[in-house]
Amino acid sequence: MSNYIHQKANWLKFTWNSNEFVNLLSEARNLQGRLLGRMESLGFDLRNEASLDTLTLDVLKSAEIEGELLNPEHVRSSLAQRLGIEFAGPIVSGRNVDGMVEMMIDATHNCFNPLTDERLFDWHAALFPMGRSGAFKITVADWRKDITGLMQVVSGAIGREKVHFQAPDAIFVEKEMKRFLDWFNKENNIDLVIKAAIAHLWFVTIHPFQDGNGRITRALTDMLLAQSDKSTQRFYSMSAQIRIERKQYYEILEKTQKGDLNITEWIKWFLSCLINSLKSTENTLTRVLIKANFWNKHSKTIINERQKKLLNKLLDGFEGNLTSSKWAKIAKCSKDTAIRDINDLISKDVLQKESAGGRSTNYELKMI
Repeated sequence: MSNYIHQKANWLKFTWNSNEFVNLLSEARNLQGRLLGRMESLGFDLRNEASLDTLTLDVLKSAEIEGELLNPEHVRSSLAQRLGIEFAGPIVSGRNVDGMVEMMIDATHNCFNPLTDERLFDWHAALFPMGRSGAFKITVADWRKDITGLMQVVSGAIGREKVHFQAPDAIFVEKEMKRFLDWFNKENNIDLVIKAAIAHLWFVTIHPFQDGNGRITRALTDMLLAQSDKSTQRFYSMSAQIRIERKQYYEILEKTQKGDLNITEWIKWFLSCLINSLKSTENTLTRVLIKANFWNKHSKTIINERQKKLLNKLLDGFEGNLTSSKWAKIAKCSKDTAIRDINDLISKDVLQKESAGGRSTNYELKMI
């Protein structure tokens, strides 16, 4: 009995009804074009800022889907350093952050380079530099071996597990990946957005690694979407939208992997998710423009490096309330110096005290 699509005799002969999603594809392509057009009008520095924001979000949310919470400032600093973008107060990040960053940069900035098994192994090694997933030793930079049993996606408490999916046996992985890579590098007759949808489903179904398959799948998706944009810069995050729609994502994925080889419904869901991702990028663009306008307004205001560092943190979305104590800690200065910095910016109409009262005084940007 064939429980999963990869067990069917005609596995890989995917079919779909284009008429059912032609309008979705048209909308997605239209939104891509409009977004890229708007970004082109921003100029070099603002495009870099928007791309940095998007890649930061992409790395954070791709990890979060797997239950791993990365430090946003560490991710942003790691990306900025590798992209050669000025970032106030570079922060030393861990290998778990740097590995995700290195993979995403290679996938998007080198999106037109061929995909090879060695390139995938490099990504996998970057994700697991210590050769471990949590406390467990895993096979790194090589296809999974299934030494401890079949590769299954399982949920539920011990004794009441539910198997959502079972991947092909390890002995078939090398052959399956050769077919996937040949198709990935040579298939030129499918719209690249549709190709991204198929590649996502195909790769995650093979599940070629012992761990990290989801993160690598999303990197491959971004790689093909970057090709479809004809741009190595990213301005929308598919991973962020998948995180929002995670429940629906796993439902349609399981349904498709247990269904027949007609993947129309999967492609429709993928396109809808992409459209939502493209629409939500308006927030990124708005933040970048606010930051640009802020610095244009204060282009002649005398601001020292400590102040600039803290102001950029506020503009990038500072979490919590800014107090003089936090200022001193972040700027690595005394509290007296922090207070002088803050009062100086208040006198220059850059900062203001928050209207809400409290046990300590909080400060915010004066945007008007």
